[in-house]
Amino acid sequence: MIILVMGVSGSGKTTIGNLLADSLGWTFSDADAFHSLENIEKMQHGIPLSEADRIPWLQDLQTAIKSWLQENKNVVLACSALKDSYRQFLVVDSERIKLVYLKGSYQLIQKRLQKRQNHYMSDVLLDSQFHTLEEPLDTICIDIAEPPQKIIQNIRTALEI
Repeated sequence: MIILVMGVSGSGKTTIGNLLADSLGWTFSDADAFHSLENIEKMQHGIPLSEADRIPWLQDLQTAIKSWLQENKNVVLACSALKDSYRQFLVVDSERIKLVYLKGSYQLIQKRLQKRQNHYMSDVLLDSQFHTLEEPLDTICIDIAEPPQKIIQNIRTALEI
């Protein structure tokens, strides 16, 4: 099974994804690691990615997802997956890929991003993240205002794992 933990930058995808993977004894992967150096440089300079920038990134992610499914590997994947079209592209097997949406207010996420250090994604791009976000309708929606351990418990309860 693959659990795709999605949301805007600063919603806690990496933190929650790592904690969830640890609690399950699964592998954790961060979609940020699939970005090209060019994409990372753009984001470091506060330049939102274009659709053309995202296509190779999404293709690499889809390839990894298919490989994990073929290997029957259990993975928690932290990935923004902001648009419905991205999620449709990545969810190649709806039975074995589950979406978890980490949802929070703009103000809460902005505070988190302002405190973040040593990360290429700053609060400068938060507006574009919220503008791009197409909230998923049929997924597990988790309130990120809760403490991390409560969020993990809520996810595991919702997924019955």
